Amino acid sequence: MPTPLIGLTTRNTNDSNYSFPLVSAPKSYTQALIAGGAVPVLVPLNLPAAQIPALLTHLDGIIFTGGGDMHPVSYGGQDHPNVGNVDEERDQAELGLFAAVKEYGLPFLGICRGFEVINVALGGTLYEHIADQHPHALAHDCYPEHPTDYIAHPVQIETGSLLAKIIGREEHQYDKIMLDVNSLHHQGVRDLAPDLEPLAWAPDGLLEAYQLAGHPHFGLAVQWHPEWLPEQLDHQAIFASFIQAAHTYQDGK
Repeated sequence: MPTPLIGLTTRNTNDSNYSFPLVSAPKSYTQALIAGGAVPVLVPLNLPAAQIPALLTHLDGIIFTGGGDMHPVSYGGQDHPNVGNVDEERDQAELGLFAAVKEYGLPFLGICRGFEVINVALGGTLYEHIADQHPHALAHDCYPEHPTDYIAHPVQIETGSLLAKIIGREEHQYDKIMLDVNSLHHQGVRDLAPDLEPLAWAPDGLLEAYQLAGHPHFGLAVQWHPEWLPEQLDHQAIFASFIQAAHTYQDGK
């Protein structure tokens, strides 16, 4: 069975020694994919739209990674003093990329910012800053006060859902399906896009996971960071299921 190639969305950065512009992705994502038997492929932000189809014909899946905030203009939002680390080139690149991924039916996984990008791409909106805009919100922006693997709160998962099946919780065995997660974000989904099905919520009611209805292959996104929890089997099951879907997609090419 050939090893699946998984795209990773990237961010604009600068070399700390020479200030050369770079496109990069956190090593935690590449480690999670390699551990799961996949080959990570970095997707540059400056890839021309006309070349996206050529890229997707070679990929077997894609992860929309975490990172800085989306510009509020991308979802009809308002300026807020806590909106930061905005990169409009990345916003536009990822929104266009997701449209192509959806059209191709490529397996995808969204994580944190990726969770937010996909919602916006499909017509949803975001909280610019959860603490100010979501009633009785928990502290979701736990980093850098805590390490990236700090367990911040549980999420309750919809019984019988894709996510419940991924982590091996059968509906008839549990009244409530709970999963402890880390939390490194200050924005979140305000209005869920119509094509997305909610799967999990934080105790304060904030949406934490969804799937794309009718997607022919794996189409899941989570607000937390399973790549920073390599020793947690439930979280690594998300990568395992995604990579298995990439194998299935590969076989059907």
